[in-house]
Amino acid sequence: MDTILIRNGRIIDPDTRFDGIADLYLSGGKITRVAKNITEKADREIDARGMWVMPGLIDLHVHLRDPGLTWKEDVTTGSKAAARGGITTIVAMPNTKPVCDSPDRIDYVMHKAEHTASIHVLQAGAVTEGQAGEKLADIRGMAEHGIPAVSEDGKSVMNAELAREAMKICRELNIPFLDHCEDRNLVQGGCVNADEISRAEGLPGITNSVEDVIIARDMILAHETGTHLHLCHCSTKGSYEMLKAAKEKGWDVSGEVCPHHFILTSSDRVHGDTNYKMNPPLRTEEDRKALCRGLAEGVFEAISTDHAPHTREEKDQPMEKAPFGIVGLETSVALTITYLVRTGILTPMQMAERMSAGPAKILHLDQRGSLAEGKEADITIIDPDVSYKIDAREFESRGKNTPFDGCEVTGRVDTTICGGKIVYQKGRMYYD
Repeated sequence: MDTILIRNGRIIDPDTRFDGIADLYLSGGKITRVAKNITEKADREIDARGMWVMPGLIDLHVHLRDPGLTWKEDVTTGSKAAARGGITTIVAMPNTKPVCDSPDRIDYVMHKAEHTASIHVLQAGAVTEGQAGEKLADIRGMAEHGIPAVSEDGKSVMNAELAREAMKICRELNIPFLDHCEDRNLVQGGCVNADEISRAEGLPGITNSVEDVIIARDMILAHETGTHLHLCHCSTKGSYEMLKAAKEKGWDVSGEVCPHHFILTSSDRVHGDTNYKMNPPLRTEEDRKALCRGLAEGVFEAISTDHAPHTREEKDQPMEKAPFGIVGLETSVALTITYLVRTGILTPMQMAERMSAGPAKILHLDQRGSLAEGKEADITIIDPDVSYKIDAREFESRGKNTPFDGCEVTGRVDTTICGGKIVYQKGRMYYD
């Protein structure tokens, strides 16, 4: 394994709270020195002058579509997209075909990742068998095979008693419960936000209560069981208010926000363009502002993408029939810098916290989310000043479904290092 010397970068480390110009020396897959003007020779040198050097980014919420839906994405293409986006660890959601609800299916993903992925791929386990909501999956068995968390993502566990039993097991295993909050009895065929715009278009709407009701229920259940509850893709003002109140009470809860929810609102939707269809939907300006406030305050500890690739044919349907979801692995850095950092909502240090250190803490990844000496050499180097247009045709992901295609942004990933190896640099993917 090559030694690497990163020179003259702005080191932004939420773990040590260091923010300044220094060098990093990487050896044996670890960060071995952090100092100014390191003179030790290395096999490779990277001049990071004018760039931000952050702990490798961690995305808690990714759909790899593997197994079973690999024409949309798979472990290999998804990990390439992550590397290009500066992300060194991803958590894959279990709503695949078949569902990742057993140790052997967890093994399938982890084995494939070991042999084809250039970054760390962690596979979450489903809460119930087949995500049918009727019987708990083998959570203990999956934990023995390496799941970092459980999730019923794509839906909620509607049976409160079953959800509570799953949370008890998560507490026993010390793994978080990643919660997609959606009361299916309230959805009623909704495909976009319920507001005057959807009513004018004649489209069935999804109210804030669809999300908020399950948030309230599951925070109560998690507190009762002593489980760490993590709220996925929060989109409502209510999610901010309830999460803030729970934290003030000392409850063990966390939450994430996706770029599309802190940037866009329902009024930004282009009529008939299903690249603006996601679940939860784009909400109101009041909701968006609350999400930004929550990110600035640290009420939400993570920025995740909910990367959800679909084919062009699937998305090229009427709004009511097209699948929910957009891709995000390759745009999250630029969108966060453009809409949160350059606008003063987050500092670069807070960006590193929400995109690396915070997610690492939620998953108990003690070796990641830090640039301290002795930690794993997962590093993201970003040029914060370069401006360009997002071009979906350049994506490594099989999915091109994004409302941000053609969007003017500032900030580009220059280099991604995972486990002490350069896996992406200046537009080029690297492999063993």
